[in-house]
Amino acid sequence: MGSVRKASAWLGLVDDNDDERYYDDDYSEGTEQPGDAWVTDPRVKVATDTAEEKGRRIGTVTPDSFRDARAIGELFREGVPVIVNLTAMESGDAKRVVDFAAGLTFGLRGTIERVANRVFLLTPANTEIVSGEPARRREDGFFNQS
Repeated sequence: MGSVRKASAWLGLVDDNDDERYYDDDYSEGTEQPGDAWVTDPRVKVATDTAEEKGRRIGTVTPDSFRDARAIGELFREGVPVIVNLTAMESGDAKRVVDFAAGLTFGLRGTIERVANRVFLLTPANTEIVSGEPARRREDGFFNQS
């Protein structure tokens, strides 16, 4: 492709059909299975499998109505911490979801904590929440000058 044609294609004056040479005709879209990963080394695992094995998953749920509370309960019963974002809900339904979440955490000996306005963190009993307190407030912080 000449420089004038390239400039015209860049400006959108002509169609740029030069991209077709980069595609393989044998490639068919959508042939991969959901579990397939582009991994050449068999020792490498897909991140979701490793996270699930080690219990390092966090669920996020943004319910539209109270019917979505079931997703919160199912994740929490599996021992997954859940972040519940209620900003898209009406206040009446949001209150019902918070009541449901409070009962769920009480029944399974977990905790519920408000993270932001209408955003809550539900943690199972075996999960520790580590505070991200600034170093200047800590007694044993790096910047402790006393």
